[in-house]
Amino acid sequence: MQMQLKIPAMHCGGCAQAVRRAVLELDPGAQIDVDLQARTVQIESKHPEENLHQVLAEAGYPPEKAGEAEGYGQQAIADDSSTEAVDEQEAVYRRTMGKFAFAAAIAVPVLLVGLGDYVPALARLLMPYQQVVGLVSAVLSLAVLAWSGAEFFKGAWHNFRNHNANMDTLIALGTGAAWLYSFFVVVAPGLFPVSARGTFFDVAVVVTALVLLGQALEARARGRANAALGALLDLQAKTARVLRDGQEMDLPVAQVRVGDILLVRPGEKVPVDGVIVQGESAIDESVVTGESVPVDKKSGDGVIGSSLNTTGAFRMRATRVGEETTLAQIVRLVGEAQSTKVPIARLVDTVSRYFVPGVAIVAILTFLVWFNLGAPLNLAVVTAVTVLVIACPCALGLAAPISLVAGLGRAAENGVLVRNGEALETASKLTTIVLDKTGTITLGRPELTDVLPVAGFNLDTLLALAAAADRNSEHPLATAIVKGAQARGTQAAEPERFRSIPGQGVEATVDGRTVLVGNARLMEAQNVAMAAFQGDAARLANSGKTAMFVAVDGQAAGILAVADTVKPDSLAAIRAFARMGIEVAMITGDNERTAQAIARQVGIERVIAGVQPQDKAQQVQRLQGEGRTVGMVGDGVNDAPALAQADVGFAIGTGTDVAIEAADITLVGGSLRSVVYAIQISRATLGNIKQNLFGAFIYNSLGIPVAAGLFYPLFGWLLSPILAGGAMALSSITVVLNASRLRLFAPKSVSEA
Repeated sequence: MQMQLKIPAMHCGGCAQAVRRAVLELDPGAQIDVDLQARTVQIESKHPEENLHQVLAEAGYPPEKAGEAEGYGQQAIADDSSTEAVDEQEAVYRRTMGKFAFAAAIAVPVLLVGLGDYVPALARLLMPYQQVVGLVSAVLSLAVLAWSGAEFFKGAWHNFRNHNANMDTLIALGTGAAWLYSFFVVVAPGLFPVSARGTFFDVAVVVTALVLLGQALEARARGRANAALGALLDLQAKTARVLRDGQEMDLPVAQVRVGDILLVRPGEKVPVDGVIVQGESAIDESVVTGESVPVDKKSGDGVIGSSLNTTGAFRMRATRVGEETTLAQIVRLVGEAQSTKVPIARLVDTVSRYFVPGVAIVAILTFLVWFNLGAPLNLAVVTAVTVLVIACPCALGLAAPISLVAGLGRAAENGVLVRNGEALETASKLTTIVLDKTGTITLGRPELTDVLPVAGFNLDTLLALAAAADRNSEHPLATAIVKGAQARGTQAAEPERFRSIPGQGVEATVDGRTVLVGNARLMEAQNVAMAAFQGDAARLANSGKTAMFVAVDGQAAGILAVADTVKPDSLAAIRAFARMGIEVAMITGDNERTAQAIARQVGIERVIAGVQPQDKAQQVQRLQGEGRTVGMVGDGVNDAPALAQADVGFAIGTGTDVAIEAADITLVGGSLRSVVYAIQISRATLGNIKQNLFGAFIYNSLGIPVAAGLFYPLFGWLLSPILAGGAMALSSITVVLNASRLRLFAPKSVSEA
């Protein structure tokens, strides 16, 4: 059973670990995917949902039902979920700011009282009322801890019961210890030496206020990240001009049905995905593909919903509407990817699991060392509390997920759909890119160029037989032959029998004659003499054309040549890979000569030619065996195994659904330029995560010794708990701001990369 649960109390890496542990204790075989950003968890378990609710509630993380799904890919419609996420973060922001405002208001008088320790005149003024003032401060600060800081204490208690510790533990211990110490100083000052009768109510209040301020700003940053997805959906058209029953009517886009004929005028957005049936225009698809140059479209070409019609008017037939449109699927895929985790974040989780208990031990040791060295009791308390406060791993927990969300959003804006965080991280480490030839480097729309019959056959007969044999094949080369025959006015008969031979060609019976159309392997396998083919085949291959041999009734009949066109920016993209330090290899089932001819055009030196479809994955595996981190780019059904085998599979978005399903990253457009962008964004995102983690670790590493008073004997350095609380909040804000820089990241063009 699969389910998605909302867990509002989960807000840091320690919480995520506690949730996983609670579920696994109930069901060790459960599959768990925690999204700290959205505060949701997806669980696949054999236990009923009620049991999971119970164990999570007992662990201190009572879930709310966020939605059920038959599978991970069938979540609520993307716009609803993103809007809900934005609203929820805004609600969290307002609620947290309210608690911060209360704590800040109480902090003013409590801080004024605390200044008495540093301002002699104020101390003399308060002296007659010292105990009353102390009691009032105790009550006011207790109100702050009980309301504003209640969640910290609840979280700490639940974690204690489950033998766990997280940031709530540190904050609750720090503020609680400060308040308790101060309270006993007020009600029983005789228990303490005169030098140790300082109070720290201001510390408890101000630290609580600062942590809440940091959390409120984090919630707003999360809301903005989710709002970016919602803004993407806002780009879709609101209405469509539909032709029904001979009448033209404007309807909300939600009422458009598959098969409707729509009229799109210049300057209007394309309402839904579809195919042009009349007219032509230049379409700006930048909202989906990231490509700013409009694409010319004519009858028969597909158009993407939300793209902008710039020049001409056309009629289109709707093929995908609602949540099936490309834009809705982009938003859904990005949302799903955001719930995954990059491998480096798992390392952080492991570190965090031991970090909090370690900090608690350091705080206790700090207190004991200072106490046994004869330092004033209040110094021992202050240093221990400061260690607890400054070591709070808020920034550590935020570092990876906040960057991942920003990076995935930026990738989507550039037409790159990343299925999971691991793929995004691995893409930054690629050392080799393997490119399928047809449809990836080339346009994948080969055209018939040559028809060369051997002696005994005339051109029209040869072409008619070949086209008839190929008319039931979906292979691009077969399609080129059939279209070429139609263009020449050659009539192709319906074959009486047809058989496709993967990786070789086709065999058919046409007008009672057995016709073979395919490559040299097919001819050899069928024992067709090849001598008549050799000279022309070599010449055609050397010019970059693919030769298709034709045999009739077991005898050589002729050669048909088809040629594909290299995509306009393939050369620039391949050069960009080289400048990025990535080796490029081309893989194809075509023969060596033809493959080398195409490779020369685009500057590829490593060519893997004559590869059977089932062997492509083995070729990728062989490269991996050489220690390479391999990315595979392809578009066809025969590329799917290799895409799955590669460390990162890139599917050309104009390719087959099978290839897209097998790939880790989908390129909405058909250009190799998007692969360059994907790697650039991947590297930028991983770099951003490392910057955040470095900052968080350095902050803790440097802050803890200072907070513990390690340098106090030598330099008199002693950190105030209030400053520690401020620094902790500032570190979280810094992480959020640094991740936000990714939203402004602009990939370099392929000519500059």
